[in-house]
Amino acid sequence: MKIRRVALNIFAWTIALIWIVPFVGVFMTTLRPLDELIHGWWNFDSFHPTLENFASAWNHPTAALKKGMVNSLIVAIPGTLIPLMIATMAGYGFSRYRFPLRKSFFILVVITLALPQQTIAIPIFQLMNSLNLIDSYLGLILLHSAWGLPWITFFMRNFFTTIPVAAEEAARIDGANDIVIFFKIILPVALPAIGSACALQFTWVWSDFFLALILIYSPDKLLITQRVPLMRGVYNVDWGLLSAAAIIVMIVPILIYLLLQRYYIKGMVGWSLK
Repeated sequence: MKIRRVALNIFAWTIALIWIVPFVGVFMTTLRPLDELIHGWWNFDSFHPTLENFASAWNHPTAALKKGMVNSLIVAIPGTLIPLMIATMAGYGFSRYRFPLRKSFFILVVITLALPQQTIAIPIFQLMNSLNLIDSYLGLILLHSAWGLPWITFFMRNFFTTIPVAAEEAARIDGANDIVIFFKIILPVALPAIGSACALQFTWVWSDFFLALILIYSPDKLLITQRVPLMRGVYNVDWGLLSAAAIIVMIVPILIYLLLQRYYIKGMVGWSLK
């Protein structure tokens, strides 16, 4: 038994090491000038750490990440809050109320989860073009909101089904209406699931490249994920610059996860319990 446990630990640490090596490589690449990277980031014969790559990425002459970060926040914040608010109420409705075609509507929600973005890229462009929302943050916000509604609704519905109805029934006996019950009783209990959905949706919107590529093309409106590829040179690639840009892009989602980590694991029960 002890030998088996030791073997499992060795296997787990080996997998962890293999998984973390690329991240170490990216981080080390950001700290080294280009002339040192020619010999590989793992070569320490000449090691002069510098933050120049971060400064260059942040203030890049044609693709400054400081502007891209602001643009991405303009899209990511409403693109997270809008579907979160609507889908939370929709999920509660699917879990508690009985209405005509309830199951059919929920099946439709589940089916949309399997719809790849690439299959409807042309209809999306045509729709946004007809609404004059091409190269508009509003169009991208609405698109991310629509894309987030199905999975957050599914997520929250599963979570709400795990909450006993006894407290709601007691509140109704005391004269509370559905609105009071939802905001005073259900919403505080659902904070773990809401925090989890918020972290996931924000990360997906922040990391999006495909939808932004379809809708946004003005240089001053480009999101942070659109700016990173522009740093690739025509004749050579400054891997230190690109690695620094990649880490800067990851900072905000990591901060969101750190802020919401107390809710994240608790809320993930919404995926597994029915």
